[in-house]
Formats: sequence, structure tokens, C-alpha cells
Amino acid sequence: MEKILGAPGRYIQGPGALAHLGKYVAPLGKKATAVISQTGKARVGDAIASGMKDAGVEFEFFEFGGECSMNEINRIMASAKAFGSDVILAVGGGKIIDAAKGAAYYMDNAPVGICPTIASTDAPCSALTVVYTDDGVFESYLFLTTNPTFVLVDTAVVAQAPSRLLVSGMGDALATFLEAKTCVAKNADNFLGGKSTMSALTLAELCFRTLISDGLKAKLALDAGGALTPAVEKVVEANTLLSGIGFESCGLAAAHAIHNGFTAAEETHSYYHGEKVSFGVVVNMVLENYPTDELEEIIRFQKSVGLPVTLAEIGITEPDEGKLRAIAALANAEGDTLGNMVVPVTDEDVYNAILAADKLGQSIA
Repeated sequence: MEKILGAPGRYIQGPGALAHLGKYVAPLGKKATAVISQTGKARVGDAIASGMKDAGVEFEFFEFGGECSMNEINRIMASAKAFGSDVILAVGGGKIIDAAKGAAYYMDNAPVGICPTIASTDAPCSALTVVYTDDGVFESYLFLTTNPTFVLVDTAVVAQAPSRLLVSGMGDALATFLEAKTCVAKNADNFLGGKSTMSALTLAELCFRTLISDGLKAKLALDAGGALTPAVEKVVEANTLLSGIGFESCGLAAAHAIHNGFTAAEETHSYYHGEKVSFGVVVNMVLENYPTDELEEIIRFQKSVGLPVTLAEIGITEPDEGKLRAIAALANAEGDTLGNMVVPVTDEDVYNAILAADKLGQSIA
């Protein structure tokens, strides 16, 4: 089987980049639908409107309903078709991005531009949409045929978001190299239907090393009033580009499957994707019996930036056996990414690993 690496057509990152959005949209079409939240519109709507006007692009704002479900994807499509849009834009976080990518896919692969206003997930660069029910329970992966046409990240905007969002992105990105190594060892298929390239695995490792070296510095910079420092720029790139290419072109394993399992526990729904993945990282290490020194290094990093490493830190303060077994079973569902583990695991293995991970998170200072 061939090796395949996927990436966006163009990646743009820097302070003030959003003001130039129209320049990248104009060659793609005359009209655009920009999927955005109400708060996102208040933050960056004027900058988008000004840039699009200067480029001669007509556009509409579409207010996102809050969940990346098929119903929401269909709502976006209906609005875009009624407006006559040639291009779909996503302005915001992971679920907005995934919903916009899904809508563009069903509109005969219309060009799609991704403008993250936070660096909380690695969704922007991938040809993948994670579909949930209207109630926020994981439903399926939608595999797209193309990566986004472009990804534009205005780091001045990202730096003004709460540091918790950047840290959540670190949790998502922290899993990338761990899961990539597992998939390469298993010779598993990646999300593009091929095998991993050396380049993808190297980018995944660079992502991990960047987080360890610059993650805490970036978090503290945002805590200091949204200071945009070189460390912040590096972590934004790691969370967005390096993790995006790394996960898609290498594959996922236990950490993200555990996240999907947590969608069955209502008390976790108020926590961000990367926060739940962060606990999944610990479970991943338990299942693979990581050496103690590596395990301690990673958990201490997670704690230093405020990433969850215990069940209580993602809302499960009363972890009864039935609930944890249900999470383990959903995480280990057929077709999810626990199937990429080198040694096959049972629901019982996953349940025991969740218990052990929680205790490790509590015990390592």
C-alpha cells in the first residue's frame, strides 16, 4: 500500500492575518458563507467584513448552532446554496471547523478556508470531520476527499483567547506523537487510506518536542494579558499544523478513542476535546506500559500547564464501575482507533487502564 501525506493547500500564520482573508478567498469564488459563532462575530466580524469588501467578495455570516451534527451540516449547506456561495469559510473553533468542512464536502467539494480563532484542536488542517449527535455524543468520522484549501491563523486573535483554550490544544497535540508511534509500529492505515511517511512521523515528533520545550512558556504568556511571544507562535503552529498533519497522516490510537468513550458520560461534555484527550494520553501510556521516566515526564508536563490527568479533572467525580465500563466499551467500539494498538485490547483492559491512569495522575507530583 502507498504512503500518503495530507496537508492544506496553503498555511498562513501571523498577527493581523485575518485582515487579508479576502485575498485568499477572491481567487476561489465570488460569494462565501462564513460559519461563525455569535461571540466570534463580535470579536472578528468587522475585520472579516473589511477584508472581504476590499477583495470584492460578497459574503454572509452563518451563526453556528453549537454542535457538529449532520443536522447542523445540512443547515449550513441550505444557507450557502440559498446565498449562492462558491466558498465555505470556518471562523472559530473545532466544531465550527468540522461542520464547515463537512458542508463543503457535501457541496461537491467546494473550496473551504479555515480561520481558527483559537488553537484548541488540530482540526483545521485535516480532511476529517468528527460528527456528533445533536446532544454531543460521538457518532462517526466523516472522511473527506480533500484537505482544506487554505488555513489562515491570526495569532493576535488567538493570543486574546483564554489560555485554557491553547492548553486544551496542547492536550490534543500531545497525543499526536504517542499515537503516531503506535500506528507506525502496527503498520496501521492512516486517515488518508495509506501508510505513514517519514515526514509525517517527524512532524509529529517535532510537535511533541515543541510542546515540552515551549508549552509552559506559551501558557504563561497568555496568562500575562495575552502576550504574543515566540513561544506562543511555536505552540500555535504545533497545535494546528504539526499536530494536524501528524495525526491525519500517521493515525490515532488509544488517547482519542478514550475521548470518544467519554462522550457517553454527560458530566464530561463541558470539558474541551483536548482536555479529555489529555486523560486519554495517560491511558494510552498505561496500555503500552511506558517506561516510568517517560510517563512521569509527560504527566508532569501536563500538570505544569493545567491539563487534566485524573477523572475528577474532567468532571467524573464519582467514577462508579458501571459508568467506567460503559466508557471503556464505547472507546473500544469496533472501527474506533483502539484497533490501532499493537497488541489487541479488550474492554476489560481499557477499564483497568482507566483506573490505573486515574491513580497515576493523582500520585505523580
